[in-house]
Amino acid sequence: MAQVSIITPCYNSSKFLEDTIKSVLSQTFQDWEWIITDDQSADNSVEIIKRHQDSRIILIEAEKNGGAGHARNLSLEKATGKYITFLDADDFWEPNFLQEMISFMKSENAELAYCTYARCDENLQPKIANFEADIEVTFDNLLKTCRLSLLASMYDSERVGKEFFPEGSKREDHVMWLNLLKKIPKGKPLKKTLAKYRMHATSVSRKKTNIMKDQYLVYKDYMNFSTLKSLYYTANWAFNGFMKYSKLFN
Repeated sequence: MAQVSIITPCYNSSKFLEDTIKSVLSQTFQDWEWIITDDQSADNSVEIIKRHQDSRIILIEAEKNGGAGHARNLSLEKATGKYITFLDADDFWEPNFLQEMISFMKSENAELAYCTYARCDENLQPKIANFEADIEVTFDNLLKTCRLSLLASMYDSERVGKEFFPEGSKREDHVMWLNLLKKIPKGKPLKKTLAKYRMHATSVSRKKTNIMKDQYLVYKDYMNFSTLKSLYYTANWAFNGFMKYSKLFN
């Protein structure tokens, strides 16, 4: 068994996939397995993955297009690593990402950790200020804004178990982190920039006004909050999202 399992959903990702693959193969820490689930891509993503003959890369081809949460869950089912981490097929890790994260988790006795990441354009050039890992994350403060990004986080599955994603929600990552933080007191920040997040103009996560309802349902349906409480946290999330991405504040 590998010490760390990397979970990746892939859907029509051929434009950036080689960069992502290179960033994993270049890791200084080499005891990993990378489980990529292709979600019925219509481009040549599967062909690109298959070009890399590395026994640590495990390709799953989904029988149907089920979305990123479903693809991640298929990968999670196969994962055997003590540590679980995530990397989308268009994002990028610095060569020392795994080494630094695992060392930090061991030294801090952490069940969950996250690092600073750069927010870049499609060419991986800085676009707005880095998103800083600057506070300990708890269930309570994660309700108001999702500070945990999949590409910059890691958890210990031996201690907390595997946490799967709800399928059908466009905010599946936020729900997953909230459910995980119900089990543990906090996630710890590693104040080093170890990853690069591509900010696409058409990214679903950037269209805040289009997913207000989905965010409301995070609280109403998945956390079982009252309507008033759900509206309160949705308003907080919207304000913090504006602060997080607006160039006025970055």
